[in-house]
Order: sequence, then C-alpha cells, then structure tokens
Amino acid sequence: MKFDNLINLELTQKSGQTSQPPWIEMHGKYCDLIYLNEVPILIKAYQDDITSLNINYELPLDIGNLKDSVDQKNTEKNIKNEINRIFDLNFDLNRFYDYLSEDSKLETTVDFSRGLRLFLAKNPFEAIVSSIASANNSIVRWTKSIANIRKKWGNPVKFSSGIFYEFPYPELLQFVHENDLEEFDSLNGSIDMEFCIKNLKSCGVGYRAPYIKKTSEILSNDINLLEIFNMDYEEAFETVLTFPGVGPKVADCILLYGYGFKEAFPTDIWIKRIISYLYFDNKDISVSKIREFGIEHFGEYAGYVQLYLFHYARKSGLMNKLK
Repeated sequence: MKFDNLINLELTQKSGQTSQPPWIEMHGKYCDLIYLNEVPILIKAYQDDITSLNINYELPLDIGNLKDSVDQKNTEKNIKNEINRIFDLNFDLNRFYDYLSEDSKLETTVDFSRGLRLFLAKNPFEAIVSSIASANNSIVRWTKSIANIRKKWGNPVKFSSGIFYEFPYPELLQFVHENDLEEFDSLNGSIDMEFCIKNLKSCGVGYRAPYIKKTSEILSNDINLLEIFNMDYEEAFETVLTFPGVGPKVADCILLYGYGFKEAFPTDIWIKRIISYLYFDNKDISVSKIREFGIEHFGEYAGYVQLYLFHYARKSGLMNKLK
C-alpha cells in the first residue's frame, strides 16, 4: 500500500527525537511488529522519494487460532490507520512550513529537516519505559536496553522475515528482577552470579531499573495507560509526572512521542541553549521558563518546533556554538 504524503522516512526514524528505538533495517526497509485487534503484524516501510511512503506487511507463520480474526480488507484498513498515526501523516507539513516561514529564527530549519515527522510510539508503555531509560543516557545505549528488554521478556513472533519481539506488558515487567543479586537470591544461589542475566540492570538501564519496575507496578494497579489519551494536556502531564524517574522533560517526551500531544515542548539543556540563543540574546534563562515560553509561544506547533529546532541545531553547526 502507498501513502502519498511528504515524509523523510530515514530522518524520521533516526532523528533521535523519539520514545521508541528505530525500526530494524532489513533489505532497504524499516521493519517492526505491531498488534492490531490482538493480531501480530510485521510492518515493512520504505520509500523511493520523500513524496510518498510504501508499506508491505506479513502475518505470522503460525497464525493458528488467529485466522478467524484476520479479514484482509479490514486488516489493511487498520494498518493504514495505524501507519497514519505512527508517522503522523495527517499532520499538514506544508502548513507547518508556512508557519515556520513567518519567523526568521525558524524558517531555515526547513532546509535541514524537510519531511521530518513525529515518530509516534506503536505502544505507549514502550514509550514510557524508553523515555525513562533515555534520561541522562545516549541514544545507542537506551535503544539497546529496550531491545534487550524485548528479547528477555517479550513474546516472540515468527514471520517469514525472521523473529520479532513484542514489548512486555507492565503486568509482567513489574515482577522481573531488578538486578543480578536479586535474581541470584531468588534462585537460592543455585547458579553462579555471572549467569544471572535475566534482570533489568543486565539490560543496561542502570539506576533506572527501580523506576521502570515501580512505574510498571503503577500502570498495572493504579493508572490505565490508555486513559491518558483521553486527558487534556495539563492533566496528562501531571499524571505522567507521578511515575518514578519522570521529570518535566521526560514527561513531555512521553506525551509528545508516546501519546501525540503536540503542545508538549520537551526541554533539556540543549533546547534551553537553543531557545536562549535565538529568542533571549543568549541570556541564562531557566529550563522551566524556556518550557513555558515554548508552550505559550509555539502553541499547537510546540512539539514540532522542538523537533525541528533540535535537528537543525545538530546539523547546521549551531550546537557547536552553544557548547
């Protein structure tokens, strides 16, 4: 199936501004597992140019009892809806570019970022755990951690193209071992410590392991993560802030990339420096004030402006000036 929308797929996957790892590259396509009506489907996305997006898909090799759930017409309709959502294809980029062109400080960002879209999480829980794991962490390390969590506790699904893993549910992740010592004790010392590798810290999440466990517990018992979609931005922000290890920046990442709240404006030291340089004569403005400015000044485009500014600063050389 084909989507006639402006999108730079590679840039959208690899901008580093996401709450999920990039999809796996296989034979020129970006591939990952999604679930639609409890049916696992392997999506394979690729493009010939940035004016359109092509999607192929595979069903599991052992579809078994799920056969009755698969109706090709409805399946393809559901896939189209989900692809539109994940890659935010209904967002009018050209209208956004008109908005950017009205601000001399923003108009040059388009030259570096044309076709860049929000890359929305296929699974909000994965977005939450990814965002917690990404705090004070490199992109390479946290994406590897998420892949490890999938492989250790996620359900494997076999396709013609290989085995792909779903992300585990909070109901499962709340009970996994936090570190090797906890795992060792649970086994009564029956194996050597060096073989205790099925715990969160062994995945590379470091000090964030207890945050991930506690958040999983909260989402299993106290908060329905799907209800956040129905909240207004302020309520959603305050709700997500209650998760351990989640401060304002991580909360806004979860809401923007996990739930599609475009008024969110994730603000870290780099966004603070960029906005201070562009709008406040390089004065030392606090991160919280910069966040407030971004939300109020950019409004419905705040999330996209943050996405474009960060990429522009990296690629234009501006980032080097701000160090």
